[in-house]
Amino acid sequence: EVQLVESGGGLVQAGGSLRLSCAASGFAFDDYHIGWFRQAPGKEREGISCISGSDGDTYYADSVKGRFTISSDNAKNTVYLQMNNLKHEDTAVYYCAADVVRVPVRMVCSVAAAPDLFESWGQGTQVTVSS
Repeated sequence: EVQLVESGGGLVQAGGSLRLSCAASGFAFDDYHIGWFRQAPGKEREGISCISGSDGDTYYADSVKGRFTISSDNAKNTVYLQMNNLKHEDTAVYYCAADVVRVPVRMVCSVAAAPDLFESWGQGTQVTVSS
């Protein structure tokens, strides 16, 4: 059974940093893309960053490029999202999700329908940035 467990959310002031973790189990990490998504109140869920377990390629949405860094520790089956220079508009519930590798990670993560393409989801972790 695929399981994804997020941790690391919390309350931080604007300009601060947080590191989210996504611990994965129940599947071969190398065969999956892992993505970070977020959903703010009243807004659609959006893909913000993804990493390929097979080749390490990454994708970032324009809204987080240059501020967020995704990385993975395949030995620990864990994906991280380092978030720096946080802004109030980054406030959301952050989810990690997994999708079997079929196409390059940039193709599956960059489309608006990305949340519909990822098959397995964690429970989410709240990130609140105070202005």
